[in-house]
Amino acid sequence: MKKISFLLLAVLLFSGTNAQWKPFRFAFISDTHINDRNNIPSEDLRRTVADINQMTDIAFVVITGDITELGTDEEIRMAKEILDQLKVPYYIIPGNHDSGWSESGGVTFARVFGYDKFRFEYNGISFLGCASGPFVRMSDGHIPRDAVNWLDAELKKTDPSQPVIFLNHYPLDNGLDNWYEITDRLKKQNTLAVLCGHGHNNHVLNFEGIPGVMGRSNLRAKAETGGYNLVDVRTDSLIFSERRPGVNTLLPWAKVKLQKHDYASMPRPATHPVYTLNDSFPAVKPKWTFSSDANVISTPAVAGKLVVFGNSIGRIDALNISNGKKQWSYQTRGAIYSSPAVSENKVVLGSGDGNVYCLDAVKGKLLWSFKAGAAVLGSPLISNNTVYIGASDHAFRAIDLQTGREKWRFDSLGGPMVSTPVIHDGHVIFGAWDTYLYSLDAVTGKLNWKWSNGSTVKNLSPASCIPLIHDGVIYVAAPDRVLSAIDFKTGSTLWRSKEGALRESTGISADGKWIYGKSMNDSIVAFPTSRTLPQAAWKLNCGFGYEHAPSMLTEKDGQLIFGTKNGRVYSVNTRTREKSWAYKIDNSMVNTVNVISSRSVIASTMDGKVCLLEVN
Repeated sequence: MKKISFLLLAVLLFSGTNAQWKPFRFAFISDTHINDRNNIPSEDLRRTVADINQMTDIAFVVITGDITELGTDEEIRMAKEILDQLKVPYYIIPGNHDSGWSESGGVTFARVFGYDKFRFEYNGISFLGCASGPFVRMSDGHIPRDAVNWLDAELKKTDPSQPVIFLNHYPLDNGLDNWYEITDRLKKQNTLAVLCGHGHNNHVLNFEGIPGVMGRSNLRAKAETGGYNLVDVRTDSLIFSERRPGVNTLLPWAKVKLQKHDYASMPRPATHPVYTLNDSFPAVKPKWTFSSDANVISTPAVAGKLVVFGNSIGRIDALNISNGKKQWSYQTRGAIYSSPAVSENKVVLGSGDGNVYCLDAVKGKLLWSFKAGAAVLGSPLISNNTVYIGASDHAFRAIDLQTGREKWRFDSLGGPMVSTPVIHDGHVIFGAWDTYLYSLDAVTGKLNWKWSNGSTVKNLSPASCIPLIHDGVIYVAAPDRVLSAIDFKTGSTLWRSKEGALRESTGISADGKWIYGKSMNDSIVAFPTSRTLPQAAWKLNCGFGYEHAPSMLTEKDGQLIFGTKNGRVYSVNTRTREKSWAYKIDNSMVNTVNVISSRSVIASTMDGKVCLLEVN
């Protein structure tokens, strides 16, 4: 009798563990790619919304990113107008297409939808979802540092036994540079499953032992209709069935068993980042490292004895260059992707709140601000007491450094400007996300010419690269993976080279004789500057792997120094054409570095690390 009682108790306990919730159904949509140039994605989403609205058993809808094609304000508003027709609650997060080319730096998505991360509970299950980048850059996926901090706070409030389902646009694998931070956290909880998009197809996945499911894109592609997934939550399983709106529901294609996993007993995967590279170059050490509470996606500036930079929650920080201690902060109301410029003890940079700020470099006191018509993601150039800067209101401006008053405005851009302009011989040169490179008169703002690489695709624009100029020739490398040489005076194409497959990351030697580029696979390539098509003079395999981060290269005292998407900083001796040293800071994108000397480099990473590297 006692044995039967124990068996009955065990059965009841097991049943209770798997019956914490009543069965329910929700809809799972992903990768809608709404855009203002093609009506088909909107038609597909409207059909899906109408289909869900005619059902009576849908509890809610989740939408896992890539809501738009280029993250424009108009595309986001279009998506919101369609999704607001849903008769049940919906929960939405952005993906890389919403953030990577965002003209607002992600501000509009959060403002229009009201959030970029969520937590809600339904029938005893906690659903958590958060944004993933990269933001205003091409790089690996990345869950922002402030979102990781948010997740920590939410999980701290969550009983370890409470069932959790996590949602993100990316799969939790090395397509996200900090995936391991999320899986490590989720393994401490009663995580039932992870839902994601990004791959556009239905797949059953495994994230270091955590069950994962990728949902199909809502786009019809080559089919007659698009689709989404219906998810039936049973007491023992999640069942996924593809739904073709207005047509039929296919047989279930995936079943995830709902159970409490023994994540603690699972070994740490060998794929997690290692830092053994640093042991190979012991002469390179960080003098100090500052960890911001949000992403840093710009190049820190040196202002006297201070290092100044902004972060993705809109704060400008100044650190003591000797020890990395914070000296002052200034809070703006939008994310900062603008690299500061410094002149006459003044620090100037833009913010996603639509303002250009000028601060006293010593005290951090506001001297003036200039209100643009949209987010200011571009970085300033200061020359002749004038600030040159572009914004997302499709305008490029010259602003008086002393007064903050606009001197002139060129408002004929077809997209946002996010990079740093250059000035040469009275002309200011820059690219925008509208397929064009521009040359304006630096005094009047009059257009001299505009140049295109021939592509009508906006995300192949020469917009994230900083133009290089020598001896009457401008050099740019756009995402089309072609190095182009352009006549400085006329804007005509002199030559285009696919050798090296350079993508945005370039630099020029101090004497102007060489153009350096970072290839997309392991190598640095050097071309002689020339008005006629040259061949690569030399290449060096640095071993950094697949690479697409738009971080420029800087030569100083014979050392070519640059960062990569996986947290590494490299230095190459341009005379011997050998790797001098390398150092891994973290596992996220390194922004264009600030080279103080060949032995002293300030580097910042997307994950919010700012450090002073020194070579002994």
